Amino acid sequence: MRVGVHINRFNHPAGAPALGAELAAAGAAAEAAGVSWLSVMDHYFQMEFNGGAEDPMLEAYTTLGFLAAHTETVQLGALVTGVTYRHPGLLAKIATTLDVLSGGRATLGIGAAWYDREHEGLGVPFPPLAERFERLEETLRICLQMWDPEANGPFEGTHYRLAETLCVPAPVSLVARHGDACNLFATSPEEVTHKLDVLRGHCDTEGRDYDEIRKTVAYTGDPATEGDLEAFTRDITGYGKLGIDTVILAPRVGAPAEWIESFVAPAVERLAELD
Repeated sequence: MRVGVHINRFNHPAGAPALGAELAAAGAAAEAAGVSWLSVMDHYFQMEFNGGAEDPMLEAYTTLGFLAAHTETVQLGALVTGVTYRHPGLLAKIATTLDVLSGGRATLGIGAAWYDREHEGLGVPFPPLAERFERLEETLRICLQMWDPEANGPFEGTHYRLAETLCVPAPVSLVARHGDACNLFATSPEEVTHKLDVLRGHCDTEGRDYDEIRKTVAYTGDPATEGDLEAFTRDITGYGKLGIDTVILAPRVGAPAEWIESFVAPAVERLAELD
């Protein structure tokens, strides 16, 4: 299994002026450690479990663009973008720009959104769940159309209407199809097995090849934050047999560069030994 890093805290001990240098150092440390994936949260406000809305939170795609300039090989993405945060045409353009300027290292992950407080706080509409899923489906269709150089518009949907779906330059690597990857929480191998069985059933229904979908898990256990490699290895053993490609580590630390050097680098080697 490969290792990814998900940066989700921006409460650096030295405050906001230190964040740029810290993120640059984190990107360099991630590549030196052999990390394959580097992501950030896409939220307006910090999560309650991470300190709450009053804690620091950076805008996701600005941060990813900064990380792109300070890395060369690691795949970049938001885990994940809420469909309500940006107009679909703008979102497709933003993801494409990240892909082009990073040399084809961008991934667009998108969901139906859920954090009502940040929407209300910044005055962003937060439709009911069913409508958010309708908007998600239309957004995916818009992105696919914008990434097709032969289909420059218009787009007519229930919630979105675009006269021209122009997207120039085109993305370098973004794949134009639904559901290229599936990320789950590493709760237990048994629960992940059940969720993968559900995914397999959906693939059968939709005529998709289950094996083509990349499967990752996000690990938020205390051993990663505390640097306990042995406990982490015990927790993660078993996921590889389920076809999990990458374990994404998401510790709650405000200065990730040193943690990547001290814990993630050995974890990359340890998980490679489990293959």
